[in-house]
Amino acid sequence: LEAVPKEEGKVAQIKMDPSEESDDRLPLTVARILVCVVLTVAFAIGIPGNAFVVWTICRRMKQRPSTVVLILHLAVADLLVLVTMPIWIYSFAHSWVFNVVMCKALVFAVYCSMYASIFLITALSLERFMAVFYPFAVRCWKKKVVTFLVVSGIWVLSIAFGATIIPFQETDETEMGLQCAARRYDSNAQEVACLLVETTVAFLIPFTIIFICYVSIGRRIGRMACPSKRRSAKLIASVVVAFGLCWLPHHIFNLISVASVLMEDSHPETSAALEKMIAIGVYVAGSVAFISSCINPLLYAFAARNFRSSVRFVKLSRLFEQMSPSVKEAPSPNRKEETLTTVETI
Repeated sequence: LEAVPKEEGKVAQIKMDPSEESDDRLPLTVARILVCVVLTVAFAIGIPGNAFVVWTICRRMKQRPSTVVLILHLAVADLLVLVTMPIWIYSFAHSWVFNVVMCKALVFAVYCSMYASIFLITALSLERFMAVFYPFAVRCWKKKVVTFLVVSGIWVLSIAFGATIIPFQETDETEMGLQCAARRYDSNAQEVACLLVETTVAFLIPFTIIFICYVSIGRRIGRMACPSKRRSAKLIASVVVAFGLCWLPHHIFNLISVASVLMEDSHPETSAALEKMIAIGVYVAGSVAFISSCINPLLYAFAARNFRSSVRFVKLSRLFEQMSPSVKEAPSPNRKEETLTTVETI
């Protein structure tokens, strides 16, 4: 949902010769149709799906372990961006009809949701890691005060990082009409810094942590986990993979934008070609990123299909209960490796 400026203090625009205009409108039209279809499907699935997850946890689960609390807030983060979807759909189908303040507010909501989602997923992965390697830490983590502080910290960080986009987001006249899809930077250095910070904080660092956690967990529990715990582990891993795949194109275009800016003086033709590709690609990448907000309920429903119950919320609540790691007293104090705890983890 962005265009990248190439001149200092000016909003990015792609300059085209009249002879090229008709050829370039076809891929732009296709991109517009694709974006509208994807966003409509994401909205139709994501709103009821995430609302059902929130309702199940809040109304049908008396005990809410830390894992379930994180899943609850993950659904709330998805709903935060999904409620803005009708405005984006109308904007891409026609043009932006609101002022620049509304543009900044909606983009802030999208970025706040992005940061909150990846931070929450990272917290889920770290919880699994601690349950396997540091079982005493899980006891502390299970306290409501600790969970509240962690979740509050995640939202504060998400709001702080999401707010960094507000000064730069602008509306701009494009070939698709007026759109909330431009950034205004004071310099190329500022643009590069902002894009690199976004991709590093919202993608590279979290997924490095997640990768290390799950590689370590896989080596430890691969030979000892029961089938039900393996199923839960696959579910959390699928949530991580789905989010990563959905947001990967967005961050790839961020890096392409950085390359375009850096090559603007030394290789102007290559920079112009990259800019032309970015002008269309960011819309498609943005629509793919929105899919991450609707896919989690589908993964939960698929994972809960094996639970025996005719009532869907019962299946879902049982799934969430199974996903939470527990620490129990070990029956025998004589075994030094298991003197205090036996860890059951997914």
